Amino acid sequence: MKKPFVVLAGPTAVGKTKMSIRLAKAIGGEIISADSMQVYRHMDIGSAKIRPEEMEGVPHHLIDVLEPSEEFHVVKFQQMAKEAMTGIYDRGHIPILTGGTGFYIQAVLYDIDFTKESGDDAYRKELEDFAERSGAEALHERLAAVDPKAAKDIHPHNIKRVIRALEYHHQTGDLISRHNEQERQKESPYDASYFVLNDDRQKLYRQIDRRVDLMIEAGLVDEVQALKDMGCTSSMVSMQGLGYKEILAYLDGVLSLDDAIYRIKRDTRHFAKRQITWFKREKDVIWVDKPDFDYDEEKMLAFMLKHI
Repeated sequence: MKKPFVVLAGPTAVGKTKMSIRLAKAIGGEIISADSMQVYRHMDIGSAKIRPEEMEGVPHHLIDVLEPSEEFHVVKFQQMAKEAMTGIYDRGHIPILTGGTGFYIQAVLYDIDFTKESGDDAYRKELEDFAERSGAEALHERLAAVDPKAAKDIHPHNIKRVIRALEYHHQTGDLISRHNEQERQKESPYDASYFVLNDDRQKLYRQIDRRVDLMIEAGLVDEVQALKDMGCTSSMVSMQGLGYKEILAYLDGVLSLDDAIYRIKRDTRHFAKRQITWFKREKDVIWVDKPDFDYDEEKMLAFMLKHI
């Protein structure tokens, strides 16, 4: 028999954290964070990290487990998530994968095999040097020339993923967009329920803007300054996160604070739009549109429990 597995995904600021706690308490679940920023210590405000007192006794995994200087990518995430799942099953509980990083969710839900993809360090270094020399946009144009679909899906400033797509094409002669599409067709090895929490687009955008204002009030600038004092630089994967790279640019004198805040809001809204587009392409998704439930959490929870 396939083991039970629940995914609660959705765009940033939609309310996944609160709903995941309710769901976990209802089904005897433990939460695994599918977030590329909450994995880092010292990065609490900008990542909207759940605080211990908000967990209500529900165990959380893959939060505060790496230093900002450590690299984090989908292969490492998959390995750590599967280790966490083993422990959760051993305790007789159900893993609930919660977050907005669609590729991370896909890697675990369909158990994507990354072992056959060996890296090419020399080519990767060449691309990194090119990006440093010519800029992220020029690197993205190289991807658009060989894989237009991947270029459309990957933001130009996500240098890591752009390089990964170019590297995949260089190694295999195939397109990573085609590879990802094939992986989407795989059947999950789990008895999975894949929920995507969503909201009215304009309301979601207002929530994003409000969240950014609250992050600034809560001390995001001081948090980034502390990271900078620790030796964190813009070249680190951790510091490329939304909210961090813009405030770092402000502290470096590249942007005014108003410009930095404006960019965080704008780019987070764009990010949420791309997240929704990603989830719309996924199969087996059960949409939980908050307006359809009159924003009543009890109704949303009952709907999800019925499916589970």
